Amino acid sequence: MTSPHTEAHPRFAEALRTLGLEVEVRRFPDATRTAAQAAAAIGCGVSEIVKSLIFAADGQPVLVLMDGSSRVDVERVREELGALSVGRADADLVRATTGYAIGGVPPFGHATETRVLADRALLNHDVVWAAAGTPHTVFAMDPKALIAHAGGALVDVREHSA
Repeated sequence: MTSPHTEAHPRFAEALRTLGLEVEVRRFPDATRTAAQAAAAIGCGVSEIVKSLIFAADGQPVLVLMDGSSRVDVERVREELGALSVGRADADLVRATTGYAIGGVPPFGHATETRVLADRALLNHDVVWAAAGTPHTVFAMDPKALIAHAGGALVDVREHSA
């Protein structure tokens, strides 16, 4: 018997079980590593994809959940955190913090407890799609529930057009 979590990364499948969540994890033969690849595979808009991005703020990891069509404004993240400096984390920090490789980082179920900022634009959708622990797997969830399970603080950290 297969469960709806069978396709997910084992760590993420365990997080789903621990949280009592029943979500369908979908696996694709081609990578869904980028928001555009995921949207094309799923058949949804790029803004309906959740990017789970790790940054280093004063040397400490922070997870930013951002819609797939937007870019993170690092200065807004720095201000939100009251940090002196913020930059993109390298692949080693991403894996050490989350337990997952870049391109497959889910919004929750990480190896370590991390501060989470969730951009408000995610709430513009009824359903959003996020990685399920691998570059080939995704799941759908109501954005409010996703942010709550991630322990995210709602913020505005998107780049805005001039």
